[in-house]
Parts: sequence; C-alpha cells; structure tokens
Amino acid sequence: MARRTDGAPEAPIGGQGPPADGGQPRDCAVVGRHAYPCLTMSQPAAAEPRTYQVRTYGCQMNVHDSERLAGLLEAHGYARAADGDGADVVVLNTCAVRENADNKLYGNLGHLASVKRGRPGMQIAVGGCLAQKDRDGIVARAPWVDVVFGTHNLDALPTLLRRAALAREAQVEIEESLQTFPSTLPSRRESAYAAWVAISVGCNNTCTFCIVPSLRGRERDRRPGEILAEVEALVAEGVIEVTLLGQNVNAYGSEFGEREAFADLLRACGQVPGLERVRFTSPHPRDFTDAVITAMAQTPNVMPQLHMPLQSGSDRVLRSMRRSYRRDRYLGILDAVRAQIPDAAITTDIIVGFPGETEEDFEATLDVVRRARFASAFTFQYSPRPGTPAAEMPDQVPKEVVQARYERLVAVQEQISWAENRAQVGTQAEVLVAEGEGRKDDRTHRRSGRARDNRLVHFHGAEQARPGDCVTVRIEAAAPHHLTGTALSVRPTRAGDAWATGQVGCGTGAAVGAPAGAVALGMPTLPVRA
Repeated sequence: MARRTDGAPEAPIGGQGPPADGGQPRDCAVVGRHAYPCLTMSQPAAAEPRTYQVRTYGCQMNVHDSERLAGLLEAHGYARAADGDGADVVVLNTCAVRENADNKLYGNLGHLASVKRGRPGMQIAVGGCLAQKDRDGIVARAPWVDVVFGTHNLDALPTLLRRAALAREAQVEIEESLQTFPSTLPSRRESAYAAWVAISVGCNNTCTFCIVPSLRGRERDRRPGEILAEVEALVAEGVIEVTLLGQNVNAYGSEFGEREAFADLLRACGQVPGLERVRFTSPHPRDFTDAVITAMAQTPNVMPQLHMPLQSGSDRVLRSMRRSYRRDRYLGILDAVRAQIPDAAITTDIIVGFPGETEEDFEATLDVVRRARFASAFTFQYSPRPGTPAAEMPDQVPKEVVQARYERLVAVQEQISWAENRAQVGTQAEVLVAEGEGRKDDRTHRRSGRARDNRLVHFHGAEQARPGDCVTVRIEAAAPHHLTGTALSVRPTRAGDAWATGQVGCGTGAAVGAPAGAVALGMPTLPVRA
C-alpha cells in the first residue's frame, strides 16, 4: 500500500468509536462483518457532520449499489453533500464494461486531485467493477485516492475510510467472493415511488465479450422470502413500482435448483397489495421460458415491457460470442411474448463490429432488427476489454467499418422506433409521473413519466400531479424516443403522498423500513417467509 503524503485527517471519522472493552459500539447492529449505528431522531446530531457524494457510472446494478453505499455512509453519521466538489468524501462507483471507462475514471480523479489539494481532510474512494479489476493499480496511477474497494465488499467502505484516516495511507481491499449481499445493507433511495430490488448478483455465463462474470463472480440468489419481504417493506413506504435486478435476472433460482423460480417470483409480486408496477432487467434468451411469459401475461402488475438482449443477428457471431441461442430461437421468444402480450414493448442490446463480423453477418443483424420491430435498441460499437477472450480474437474489425455499420443500424432502428411510436398516437396511456425524465420540462412547462410499457411520455396539463402520481394521457404526437400528449385525468397515489412528505421532511433518505427521519438497516422489517 502507498503511504499517504497528502495530509489525510488524523481523527476517526463518522459513526461511533469502539468502546474501551473492545466490543461493538453501543447502539449498533451488525450486518456481515461490520457494525452500523442505529441512528434515530432521539439521538443528538453531531455538529457539522462530514459530507459525502456518490457518483455512479454504468448499469442499474451500480445504481442499486450506490444507494446502498449512500445508506451505509448515512448510517455512520455522514450527510449528503449538495455539491460534489464540496463533499468531504467522494465515492466513485465505477463500470468496466465500456471502452472509455478507464479514461473517464482517471479524468475524474485528476479533477478531484486539484479539489482535494484545496480541501484538507477530503477523502476519495473508488469502488465498483473497475476497482475490482484494477485493484491497487488505481492507487499507483492516482496516489491521492484513499480507498479502493470491490464489488464483493460494499459493506467495508466506512471501515476503510476510517482506517485510511488513521493510518494516513491508502486502503485497498478486494474480496474474491461476495461477503454480504448488498440488499441487506442500509439504503438511501433516490426515488420515493420506484425502487430497485436485487434478486441475484453475479453471472454464470461466459460471453466472450463480457468482463462482468470475472468482476461480479458466479451467480448468487437471494431466497424468495427475503425478496418479497423487501418488496412489501418498500410498498409500505409508498413505493408503487419495483424493478427486479440481476446480471441474468431470469436465471434466478439456479443456485438452489428451481428452474421456474423466476416465474414464481413474478406471480408472488403480483400478490403484494399496493404494488402497481413490476419490471425486471436484464434477462437472457437462454433462460427465458414459456412459464415466465405466461407469468408476465397473467400477473396484472407485471408491465407489458421486455428488454431482451440480442447482441447479434448472425448465428456465426453468436457462436463466437458464446451466446447460447441462435436467431430463430430469439425470434421465437419474441413471437411467444407477443402472442400472450400483444401490446408488449420490446427493447434490446446490439453490438456492432464484433471480431470477425462480416458484411453478411451485419446484414443478418439488420434482418433480425427489421423482423423484431424493437420499440428501441441500445446499440454499441464493439470495444475490446482486457481480460476477455474476444479481446484476443483475430480479425478485429477496422474502426471505420464499425462506425459505418453502427450508423446504418441506428438509422434502421430509428425508423422502426418512430413507426412503433406513431402507432401509439390516438391512444391513452397511464403515465407514472417522474422526476428527471424530461430535460426540457422546466423550460417547456410540461411533465414527464413512463407509460406502462416503459415508453417515455411528455405531457401538458395536470399541474397538480406529483412525482409518483398516475396521469392518463391522450397521445397526440410521436418521435423516435418519446411520445407527447395532453393530460386527461390524475390519480393521486400513496407514492405521490410519499414524495410530498419527502419534500417537507427528511426526503427519501431513510432506509427500507425506517421511520421518517431515521436511518435503519435496510433489511426487511416484515416477517420473512420461507
């Protein structure tokens, strides 16, 4: 480890110090290997608590993990900073999937180095997938970083910050397997009306382009009772939409040998009173069964939306990617979904320029895109990730060829998305009003939210609607990436009430199951079913 040379603070930070007898701090609870103070409104607040900011890069699982990191820090007495550059602790939760992930991280660290020089006692922590991959290499390149932690030990962050402050040297702690399931940690949710619920972590697939399994580990599944207890606790707080998360979400149950566990979980979520919307991401075609499709169709609160990664429409490329399905199997899944859920909006992921991709392979992808009629697609230019088999493959496609194919794919999909959205004109959509969905909302005096099929809808009228309320909107116009319309009616919800309470109270910073103004342990407070 590198010795600190930039003047880290000498005093312990955040939370309570250990008692003289060496036991756990008083008024604390233990999750995994670490103790968390149980803070309540009855406890006197520390004067000027240290502040933090968590910056998130990457996928929805990282967003989920960042909410847990924020909850951990607040459970240890930190307060959320209004301005990131003014925070005492800045945590970067990183992604390793994209080509520019390294550049983005070290660019941000370079900026923070100058901020830290002018702010004595400031600490910088780096976590997430890139930290799991680069380990102490991060401190070697950026010696002003105080803490590096990985994907398997989120719970260690407060302890590592304290240790770095005391030792005046960087603390690098990377575990090779999951120590504490993130969902058992405290949480500071960003939304009063919608929540992420991780049902599994890790992945058992071996896609040749993907580095995630080596960084997140093999799949670990939570027990159904724990998941449902968390969902029920969230609903009790006012949440009306949950998104079930997993690197391969529909493989859920593989760890305990239940092939239909995911379909059963969807049906069980349908029995939770007050839960209006259930989504999930991201599934894998290999594990997508007829039982899951039927559960989606027969469970009213499971939304008519499916994100199903394609990656390529060429069987030869899919084989090289080590994707365990072929184009006909993929298209068969879409046909089966639409047979039972005719109004389903299906989205996808596509990689352009995978090593060895020929013009014929690319045309096969365009053919699948035209036949699939995706509502939208996340399209990516292939970039080699060190440590993946694809990075060492011959016949890497020239950058200019990849760019040209990418532009052709985007043009085709844009036309399809626009046509699919124009088909919605004249219909009515139930829109869950959201914060932050419409970048032009303030300037255009409109509101925004997501329809049941997850399409983005901007609308005018219904000024009284709060984030979390549901608005019936008449769709009047369409663009490739959104719909616009006029509000017809507003249905106030418990979620809107929760949002309003947060505006005058302590916000949505309370952990799952916490009373207003408290930071609790983020573990389900309802009885856990077997």
